[in-house]
Amino acid sequence: MRGSDERSGSLFSYVDLEARVRSDHPLRTIREIANAALTDLTGEFARLYPPRLGRPSIAPERLLRAMLLQAFYGIRSERQLMERMEFDLLFRWFVGLGVDEPTWDHSSFSKNRDRLLEGEIAAKFLSAVVARPKVKRLLSSDHFSVDGSLLEAWASIKSFRRKDGDDNDRDGPGRNAERSFHKEKRSNETHRSTTDPEARLYKKGDGQPAKLCYLGHALMENRNGLVVGGSVTLATGTAEREAALAMVDGTRRSERRITLGADKAYDVKEFIGDLRGRSVTPHIAVNGHQTKTGKRRKTAIDRRTLRHAGYEVSQHCRKRIEEVFGWIKSSAGLAKVKLRGRSRVDAAFTMALAAYNLIRLPKLLSALT
Repeated sequence: MRGSDERSGSLFSYVDLEARVRSDHPLRTIREIANAALTDLTGEFARLYPPRLGRPSIAPERLLRAMLLQAFYGIRSERQLMERMEFDLLFRWFVGLGVDEPTWDHSSFSKNRDRLLEGEIAAKFLSAVVARPKVKRLLSSDHFSVDGSLLEAWASIKSFRRKDGDDNDRDGPGRNAERSFHKEKRSNETHRSTTDPEARLYKKGDGQPAKLCYLGHALMENRNGLVVGGSVTLATGTAEREAALAMVDGTRRSERRITLGADKAYDVKEFIGDLRGRSVTPHIAVNGHQTKTGKRRKTAIDRRTLRHAGYEVSQHCRKRIEEVFGWIKSSAGLAKVKLRGRSRVDAAFTMALAAYNLIRLPKLLSALT
């Protein structure tokens, strides 16, 4: 029998959100781990939100859950996120909003989110996630990989102007006025962006265009490819190696020897020496390219490292870190960051790393049972 297309209504209606989400939905596992990590951050939230008079703000736990949904589903803006939360029962259930509770204004959400990110909560949330007993048994404590990737800044190349103000062109019609770079030599020493002064003009390889950007760094354990540390720095030629040392120092909990895999950009004598001084075996890809003079570059990796079978294993595993950056840029929407300032970009990037871990955990945990 053909069903009716007429809309039926009732005087009273009750919707149980818990019953509307199927029992095997991946977000159930994610929400359980995220809530446990948020519970560990209760003291941090108390310091960030001291008791005072006035209207209560958006609960920080709900803010963070909403930010996770934004990364999971690739929602481009806070306005779209609030619109989705208005009608999507799954979103309301995950965040903790009842069916009858109003959603927040997108500007209020952005303001409260920025306040939360300024408290370095994103990095602490990532640490709390990987510290959960369920997650900890998935992690390797001996073998890691590191890499960095460019994050394009939320600034136009036209905003890259001389610091002394000597290159101000005449304003044209509209907001997108013409900008002439003819016969002008630009560098980070003499120029900076008027839109995002902390962004740097940088290119990561030959033949690639220079862009205003930051450098995002991730430290990955090699057993299941989960991220255990991350940060954003200014884009410089030495930032990747400096960030790698900082992440190793911040992640290690003992003096036992570990291995660190990385690509050939890390094959630098000073960096290898710094790793060995920290009891870290450098499983770095050999950079033996031919120089402009025709000579083969001398690598800093010696035979005592290359002869071990573990070196080949690390070289195979380290490439999985590209999956992290690929997901963050394509799915989480950080191909071009929509925040300005290194600290805010750092918080958004670290939150995306936590989201990457969480979205992989349901399948990894189910394989253990």
